[in-house]
Amino acid sequence: MDGQPTPRILLCGETALSIEFGDAIDATINRRVHALADHLRSGSLAGILELNPTYRSLFVQYDPWELSHERLLMLIEEGLAATRARPAEQRDPVEIPVCYGMEFGPDLDVVAAIHGLTSDAVVALHAAPVYDVVMVGFTPGFPYLSGLDKRLETPRKASPRKVVPAGSVGIADRQTGIYSIDSPGGWQIIGRTPVRLFDLERADPFLVKPGDRLLFTPIPREDFEGLAHS
Repeated sequence: MDGQPTPRILLCGETALSIEFGDAIDATINRRVHALADHLRSGSLAGILELNPTYRSLFVQYDPWELSHERLLMLIEEGLAATRARPAEQRDPVEIPVCYGMEFGPDLDVVAAIHGLTSDAVVALHAAPVYDVVMVGFTPGFPYLSGLDKRLETPRKASPRKVVPAGSVGIADRQTGIYSIDSPGGWQIIGRTPVRLFDLERADPFLVKPGDRLLFTPIPREDFEGLAHS
């Protein structure tokens, strides 16, 4: 045995299943979620309508007229066996330029003070890792990222803002993420990217998807406007 817990397969009405791999935010669990999602996508299976990976589970919506419940369970069990010892595909990271601090990162100094760091040190620590996009949600295209340096783990703000501008990069506890549209939010905002993560005018509105990898690249203030209009 490899010591990995056996996933639970739960019914979600008559047209969906949820495969739960654990009950915690854990990189190994999330890799198993994406490995199964990649496996099912690669099969181009008729009847599977949507695959929604989260931190610890995979939601599968299907058409029972094309794919029976019994057949789907068999395919899931086969996928779990095939991916148990194989990690999800490692994709090239998507580079996201970020202007840290100033009007773009009103909480940068707050985060630095909480941890006894300089603002430059916070930027260096935040931009160092290659992050995993573990799930997308909250608003269209908002990526939840794992891999934040433990020295930057910071609680949410006591009072959320009514409006956080699109592109804002924030920290909330063990997570970092990017606001994809203007929305309320309580994350500690340390920077902003001029790149649009969600754009209905693109053929694919979503810049990043679950299972992608992401790398932040610090940019100076003078580069922000040019990239925003490019």
